[in-house]
Amino acid sequence: MALIPKESIEKVLEATDIVDLIGSYIQLKKAGSQFKALCPFHTEKSPSFTITPSRQYYHCFGCQKGGNAISFVCDYENLPFTDAVRKLASRAGIHIIEEASDPNADKSRKTRGKLLDIHREATAFFHELLMKDPAAAHARDYMKSRGFGSEMAAGWSIGWMPENPKVFLNWAKSRKFSGRELADSGLAKQKEDNNPKAGLFVRFQDRLMFPIRNEIGDVIAFSGRQLRENKNSGKYINSPETAIFKKSRVFFGLDRAKKPILKEKTALLCEGQIDAICCHELGIEHAIATCGTACTREHAKLLKRYTNNVLICYDADTAGLAAAEKAYRELVPEGLAVRVVEMPAGDDPDTFLKAHGEDAFRKLLANAKEFFHFKLERAKANGILDSPGERAAALNDCAGLLALIADFAVQDNQLNVVAVHLQTSTQSLREAIARAKSQPKRAYAEAPGEIVLAAEPTRLHRIVAFLCHLALSSGPAQRLLGEQFETLHEANRWLEGIPLLEAILAAAPEPSSHAAVNAFIGGLSESDRLALARETANPIEFSLDGMQSAEQALALLSGTVLQRRDAAVKAELKQPGLSAERVVELLHEAKEISSLLRGIGQRSEFDDELPASTWKPKTPTWKKWQDRGKNP
Repeated sequence: MALIPKESIEKVLEATDIVDLIGSYIQLKKAGSQFKALCPFHTEKSPSFTITPSRQYYHCFGCQKGGNAISFVCDYENLPFTDAVRKLASRAGIHIIEEASDPNADKSRKTRGKLLDIHREATAFFHELLMKDPAAAHARDYMKSRGFGSEMAAGWSIGWMPENPKVFLNWAKSRKFSGRELADSGLAKQKEDNNPKAGLFVRFQDRLMFPIRNEIGDVIAFSGRQLRENKNSGKYINSPETAIFKKSRVFFGLDRAKKPILKEKTALLCEGQIDAICCHELGIEHAIATCGTACTREHAKLLKRYTNNVLICYDADTAGLAAAEKAYRELVPEGLAVRVVEMPAGDDPDTFLKAHGEDAFRKLLANAKEFFHFKLERAKANGILDSPGERAAALNDCAGLLALIADFAVQDNQLNVVAVHLQTSTQSLREAIARAKSQPKRAYAEAPGEIVLAAEPTRLHRIVAFLCHLALSSGPAQRLLGEQFETLHEANRWLEGIPLLEAILAAAPEPSSHAAVNAFIGGLSESDRLALARETANPIEFSLDGMQSAEQALALLSGTVLQRRDAAVKAELKQPGLSAERVVELLHEAKEISSLLRGIGQRSEFDDELPASTWKPKTPTWKKWQDRGKNP
């Protein structure tokens, strides 16, 4: 292990103010000559965590943790002592010389440093191209069409990756970045595995490049926004996971939002990066977004460092509600209180802010509803609480969600809310919660006086079922699909089963390990397990590689989504009383859809009402899928 001299450690502690340090992680309140806070190391209602500036020391009278700035960083971020010292040294601008060195640790640090160098320099290169290159005129026009000017592009370091990959590769060569380093960064990948001589494929081409930063502001990845329609690629693609980028542990915008979150005492969780940027640009600075994945438990733990409250601001559709519930399941067990912002139909934060401004949006935030109010009022409005059977199913669904709340007082409060909405007794709910806690992975359909209903398999559209199979069977397919999060998430409105596919991609169980796949499936709800059981019972060998099969299935998915969008637009056009403005919008959308459909071939190729035997492309892998009697 590397050794840091005692003198260097003392220098770091002298340069670090413990109040400023801990205040950058949690909310502090001055109490005389000391500062107090709710302890970040255990759950409590009254602050017992005390910081004494004169001694540069902290102590919790509840859990007895205490120490100096280094020990706080060690405990809070779960870092080894030497890494905590290095982090504080970097924060204070102190260069430390280590007396001994661990070869593996040195190699890891050098690799990380090189990846950060590539991302930092690439960010500057892409930004300069966007601002000055004549070939990027269409990218600048797109920015203007979204209401973003040069100041926003400069403030967020937005850039442009050229369509011609040689431009980027020649730049990288001039900066002396090797092909291996570019592949490790995720900006490029080898055309052939284990064959460096085959050359590199640049991952992003002709895309707006949004830098993704870690908590301290280092660029660690990119999100690329498509500028020209390409049916073989998603609207957004994100960097793959690397040594410095783990998407389940990163929030877009958190480096900027940390202090506003502490000030507002809540985090505003948006679905997309554009939503988060628009919020910041118009004064809503506590906004963040996940990076190409659903909210995870790691995300929840990260947020807990800064706040106890989360406002979920997702799209106002079925997919948005499902995503909000999924986020709730990850956030609440970590002690975070969740409210949901009710967006007008058809709006997201970006469109609403541009149409109505900051004040109107802040009113929406102020009127955000507690999760169960939102969930059950929406269910009531949709008529799915009208019968006793439906209310019984909802009772057990809510009981499973209530069981996730660790704080008894909070749980009891929310229990009363649910009981009123479902017209049931609190005792019935408590019994259901007890059952949910004793069998947390079972999908309940039992209530007092009701017959137990057998769980039904989650409905999977045929294409989605095939993609689930690919994600659990092929590593390359799983990685490709993981980069298409935005495309898949947008399909959620039109195709059944996308949330289950997203869950697979978020967990990313190793396809070559049966134990990993089985452990993942075992942790799902009974309905999801039933849906996947038949997909993994008889694995097939791919005639094409998994990536090619995934690409072709994604093309089928895109076509089917367009078909259903086309039908929905035409149905709405037939409704009486539409405003002239809405008719124009619908006609414009219908024209756009028609153009996209012509670009991907005959409509019948993607018509999911036709028998699967008529679908195209009829690849050998697809034929095997049909032959085993499981048409997607």
